[in-house]
Amino acid sequence: MQIGTVAEQSGVPTKTIRYYESIGLIRQAHRTGAGYRVYGEHDVQTLRFIQRARGLGFSVQDVAGLLGLWHDAQRTSAQVKDLAESHRAKIDRKIAELRGMRATLDHLIAQCHGDERPECPILDDLAGEPRDSAAAAG
Repeated sequence: MQIGTVAEQSGVPTKTIRYYESIGLIRQAHRTGAGYRVYGEHDVQTLRFIQRARGLGFSVQDVAGLLGLWHDAQRTSAQVKDLAESHRAKIDRKIAELRGMRATLDHLIAQCHGDERPECPILDDLAGEPRDSAAAAG
């Protein structure tokens, strides 16, 4: 199969396939005499695996580790579980950060009158200015 067909079947854009190949995430494709890349069904399956893992937020480095485990018949499920639990912990930290950002925005939005006045606590906060400029000046 040529790269366009593999991209269509795997759901991975051709540019991304070339990138994965360049960083060693997938093996180098065989080349025809004319220089076209030729892939097999295993490559499609590997790209689908990568796409699913990336969709779950795994980094390229983590995906490389998962691929290594996937191809290692001597692996233990504990190794895979450890990697997944580590990734889940990263997601939990990110969720906590996002919740904090949301709470800050909720507070700032509640403080903003949203009317014709130029005073805006949202912009003041982003600029690091005191919220009550009259009190700060006085």
